[in-house]
Amino acid sequence: MRKVVFYGAISLDGYLADKNDDLAWLFDTNTNDNSTYPAFIKEVDTLVMGRITYQETIKLLNGEPFYPDKEVFVFTRDSRNDFENIHFVNENPAIFINTLRKKAGKMIWIVGGGNLLQPLLAANLLDEWWIQIAPVLLGKGKRLFQNGNYFNRLDLIGTTHFGDFIELHYKN
Repeated sequence: MRKVVFYGAISLDGYLADKNDDLAWLFDTNTNDNSTYPAFIKEVDTLVMGRITYQETIKLLNGEPFYPDKEVFVFTRDSRNDFENIHFVNENPAIFINTLRKKAGKMIWIVGGGNLLQPLLAANLLDEWWIQIAPVLLGKGKRLFQNGNYFNRLDLIGTTHFGDFIELHYKN
Protein backbone atom coordinates (compact mmCIF):
# COMPACT_ATOMS: atom_id res chain seq x y z
CA MET A 1 0.00 0.00 0.00
CA ARG A 2 1.04 3.58 -0.66
CA LYS A 3 2.23 5.72 2.23
CA VAL A 4 0.04 8.55 3.45
CA VAL A 5 2.22 11.35 4.81
CA PHE A 6 2.02 14.84 6.22
CA TYR A 7 4.68 17.39 5.27
CA GLY A 8 4.31 20.95 6.47
CA ALA A 9 5.41 23.79 8.70
CA ILE A 10 3.88 25.03 11.91
CA SER A 11 4.57 27.82 14.36
CA LEU A 12 6.21 26.89 17.64
CA ASP A 13 2.76 27.05 19.27
CA GLY A 14 1.27 24.61 16.74
CA TYR A 15 -0.46 26.74 14.10
CA LEU A 16 -0.50 26.13 10.34
CA ALA A 17 -1.68 29.66 9.61
CA ASP A 18 -2.67 32.77 11.50
CA LYS A 19 -6.32 33.60 12.20
CA ASN A 20 -6.64 35.19 8.71
CA ASP A 21 -5.06 32.16 6.95
CA ASP A 22 -1.96 34.29 6.35
CA LEU A 23 1.41 32.54 5.93
CA ALA A 24 3.68 35.60 5.99
CA TRP A 25 5.24 34.32 9.24
CA LEU A 26 6.28 31.16 7.37
CA PHE A 27 7.80 32.90 4.37
CA ASP A 28 9.59 35.37 6.65
CA THR A 29 11.39 32.50 8.40
CA ASN A 30 14.96 31.99 7.19
CA THR A 31 15.78 28.64 5.52
CA ASN A 32 19.38 29.50 4.55
CA ASP A 33 18.29 28.42 1.06
CA ASN A 34 18.02 24.84 2.26
CA SER A 35 15.07 22.49 2.64
CA THR A 36 14.07 18.83 2.55
CA TYR A 37 11.21 19.68 0.19
CA PRO A 38 12.98 18.98 -3.16
CA ALA A 39 13.81 15.40 -2.12
CA PHE A 40 10.39 14.92 -0.51
CA ILE A 41 8.30 16.05 -3.49
CA LYS A 42 10.09 13.61 -5.84
CA GLU A 43 8.51 10.76 -3.83
CA VAL A 44 4.96 12.16 -4.11
CA ASP A 45 2.49 11.80 -6.98
CA THR A 46 -0.76 12.68 -5.17
CA LEU A 47 -1.69 15.70 -3.06
CA VAL A 48 -4.75 15.91 -0.80
CA MET A 49 -5.81 19.13 0.87
CA GLY A 50 -8.72 21.11 2.21
CA ARG A 51 -10.38 23.93 0.30
CA ILE A 52 -8.88 26.76 2.34
CA THR A 53 -5.36 25.37 1.94
CA TYR A 54 -5.98 25.09 -1.79
CA GLN A 55 -7.32 28.63 -2.12
CA GLU A 56 -4.47 30.15 -0.13
CA THR A 57 -1.89 28.22 -2.15
CA ILE A 58 -3.44 29.37 -5.43
CA LYS A 59 -3.11 33.00 -4.25
CA LEU A 60 0.59 32.48 -3.54
CA LEU A 61 1.24 30.98 -6.99
CA ASN A 62 0.22 34.15 -8.90
CA GLY A 63 -1.05 32.22 -11.90
CA GLU A 64 1.71 29.57 -11.96
CA PRO A 65 0.53 25.98 -12.61
CA PHE A 66 -0.51 24.07 -9.50
CA TYR A 67 1.51 20.82 -9.43
CA PRO A 68 0.79 19.94 -13.08
CA ASP A 69 2.69 16.65 -12.79
CA LYS A 70 0.71 15.48 -9.70
CA GLU A 71 -2.83 14.34 -9.07
CA VAL A 72 -4.54 16.80 -6.69
CA PHE A 73 -7.66 16.21 -4.59
CA VAL A 74 -9.33 19.10 -2.76
CA PHE A 75 -11.91 18.39 -0.07
CA THR A 76 -14.79 20.85 -0.25
CA ARG A 77 -18.54 21.05 0.23
CA ASP A 78 -18.77 23.11 -2.97
CA SER A 79 -20.01 21.31 -6.05
CA ARG A 80 -17.45 22.61 -8.53
CA ASN A 81 -16.32 21.03 -11.73
CA ASP A 82 -12.88 19.46 -11.69
CA PHE A 83 -10.05 21.31 -13.41
CA GLU A 84 -7.31 19.70 -15.47
CA ASN A 85 -5.49 17.98 -12.62
CA ILE A 86 -7.61 19.19 -9.66
CA HIS A 87 -10.39 16.92 -8.39
CA PHE A 88 -12.91 18.30 -5.91
CA VAL A 89 -14.06 15.73 -3.36
CA ASN A 90 -17.01 15.79 -0.96
CA GLU A 91 -16.95 12.50 0.92
CA ASN A 92 -15.62 10.94 4.09
CA PRO A 93 -11.86 11.71 4.10
CA ALA A 94 -10.88 8.47 5.86
CA ILE A 95 -12.79 6.26 3.42
CA PHE A 96 -11.48 8.23 0.44
CA ILE A 97 -7.82 8.07 1.58
CA ASN A 98 -8.08 4.38 2.47
CA THR A 99 -9.32 3.66 -1.07
CA LEU A 100 -6.71 5.94 -2.66
CA ARG A 101 -3.81 4.31 -0.81
CA LYS A 102 -4.69 0.92 -2.32
CA LYS A 103 -4.12 2.23 -5.86
CA ALA A 104 -0.66 1.99 -7.42
CA GLY A 105 1.55 5.03 -7.08
CA LYS A 106 3.97 6.99 -4.95
CA MET A 107 3.31 8.68 -1.60
CA ILE A 108 0.09 10.56 -0.87
CA TRP A 109 0.82 13.98 0.65
CA ILE A 110 -1.74 15.35 3.08
CA VAL A 111 -1.00 19.04 2.60
CA GLY A 112 -3.46 20.41 5.16
CA GLY A 113 -5.34 21.50 7.08
CA GLY A 114 -6.52 20.49 10.49
CA ASN A 115 -10.14 19.79 9.49
CA LEU A 116 -8.96 17.26 6.93
CA LEU A 117 -6.27 15.81 9.16
CA GLN A 118 -8.48 15.10 12.19
CA PRO A 119 -10.58 12.26 10.65
CA LEU A 120 -7.43 10.73 9.14
CA LEU A 121 -5.80 10.71 12.58
CA ALA A 122 -8.90 9.15 14.12
CA ALA A 123 -8.71 6.38 11.48
CA ASN A 124 -4.92 6.00 12.01
CA LEU A 125 -4.17 6.56 8.30
CA LEU A 126 -0.95 8.61 8.53
CA ASP A 127 2.25 6.62 7.97
CA GLU A 128 4.87 9.37 8.26
CA TRP A 129 5.20 12.99 9.35
CA TRP A 130 7.62 15.74 8.35
CA ILE A 131 6.88 18.74 10.55
CA GLN A 132 9.01 21.87 10.25
CA ILE A 133 8.81 24.11 13.31
CA ALA A 134 9.33 27.84 12.81
CA PRO A 135 10.51 29.98 15.76
CA VAL A 136 7.42 32.14 15.89
CA LEU A 137 4.47 32.27 18.30
CA LEU A 138 1.16 33.19 16.65
CA GLY A 139 -1.15 32.91 19.66
CA LYS A 140 -4.21 32.33 17.45
CA GLY A 141 -4.90 30.73 14.12
CA LYS A 142 -5.51 27.40 12.41
CA ARG A 143 -4.13 24.53 14.48
CA LEU A 144 -2.45 21.52 12.92
CA PHE A 145 -3.87 19.19 15.55
CA GLN A 146 -7.50 19.69 16.48
CA ASN A 147 -9.14 18.05 19.47
CA GLY A 148 -10.03 14.47 18.72
CA ASN A 149 -9.89 10.84 19.74
CA TYR A 150 -6.63 9.72 18.18
CA PHE A 151 -3.97 8.85 20.76
CA ASN A 152 -0.92 7.44 18.99
CA ARG A 153 2.76 7.23 19.88
CA LEU A 154 5.13 7.79 16.95
CA ASP A 155 8.72 6.72 16.31
CA LEU A 156 11.27 9.46 15.66
CA ILE A 157 13.17 8.79 12.42
CA GLY A 158 15.31 11.91 12.59
CA THR A 159 15.65 15.64 12.80
CA THR A 160 16.95 18.14 10.28
CA HIS A 161 18.05 21.71 10.90
CA PHE A 162 17.93 24.28 8.10
CA GLY A 163 17.99 28.01 8.65
CA ASP A 164 15.70 28.82 11.55
CA PHE A 165 13.66 25.63 11.09
CA ILE A 166 13.84 22.34 12.92
CA GLU A 167 12.21 19.47 11.07
CA LEU A 168 10.92 16.43 12.92
CA HIS A 169 10.45 13.23 10.93
CA TYR A 170 8.26 10.55 12.52
CA LYS A 171 6.73 7.28 11.41
CA ASN A 172 3.62 5.63 12.71
